[in-house]
Amino acid sequence: MTKVFDVFLNFDGDCRDALVFYSEVFGLAMSEEIITYGQAPGFSGPEADRERVIYASLPIYGISVMFSDCPADSDYVKGTNIIMSLGTDDASEIERLYAALSDGGSIKMELGKTFFNDYYAMVTDRFDITWQLGLAPAEV
Repeated sequence: MTKVFDVFLNFDGDCRDALVFYSEVFGLAMSEEIITYGQAPGFSGPEADRERVIYASLPIYGISVMFSDCPADSDYVKGTNIIMSLGTDDASEIERLYAALSDGGSIKMELGKTFFNDYYAMVTDRFDITWQLGLAPAEV
């Protein structure tokens, strides 16, 4: 079974600056894949979000650290901007994690298909830790 654990860092409009900073700190090439909200299929959000980063990543010490700007109207609070990201090729494991982590917590995004993942959810557990759960390709 494939299992993936990544870290997701959220920002409030300064994600590109953070990418440059962490690229320099860790001696990495700048991420070539920076996707904005405006590039997302069917984007219909506020104009303020169009150029905000919805996804980019850097491989820091063998871990994929993912970066994103929160939508401009989000309840973003600096210092609480880290999200744990889990992936597996086992849909029943995603369902188990979804149920367990949301028990006593809250569902931020229902389990289902998105434009970027066939089986995805976001939940905040009872300790206020946010988790992204998604279907990961099977190892070859």
